[in-house]
Amino acid sequence: MVIKTREKLIDVARQLFAHKGIENTTMSDIANASDKGRRTIYTYFKNKREIYNAVIEKESEQLVARLRSVTTADMSPVEKLCRFIDLRIDVVVDAVAHHHDNTVLRSLLMRDVKRMERIRQLAIEKELDMLKAIIREGLKTGDFDPEKVDGVYASMIMLFQGIELSYMRNNFHQIGVDPSKMRDQVKQYIITAIKKL
Repeated sequence: MVIKTREKLIDVARQLFAHKGIENTTMSDIANASDKGRRTIYTYFKNKREIYNAVIEKESEQLVARLRSVTTADMSPVEKLCRFIDLRIDVVVDAVAHHHDNTVLRSLLMRDVKRMERIRQLAIEKELDMLKAIIREGLKTGDFDPEKVDGVYASMIMLFQGIELSYMRNNFHQIGVDPSKMRDQVKQYIITAIKKL
């Protein structure tokens, strides 16, 4: 019951933050929308900032969970890395797409780019660990060249952040990139950069 109530408060807050903005959402708004009293909210969260942080943390955990499934999949390291890249891009596409079930998250992202960055910062260390595990496996199997992997982690993270920004700004055509080809180009670029010849 305690976990369900807390999760409900986080979900309601997330929707209100998306629709009204963080500054325009009050603790009373969250209480009313969740059919809980203000006292109940203060049992779980000291203030609105704490709820906001819980929303960010939950979204970060969801991002990491989607990516983690790749590291244990039964496929080659090259396939894992390609799948990781696909999922990583899917997360961004899903977040900014106009699909009905993603309108809340999309609204949040468009209102608060800094918030997206905080979500990413929470996930980045775990994401790096997963990338390193895939690449270590590729080094063991001989798929990846040990002399080429230095710096690839930071490059991939920066590349993903650039992709996120382009999706949020919807500026692919301005920068001369065909979004329908971008995913395969990114995979080819990364795999070519570290694959053993």
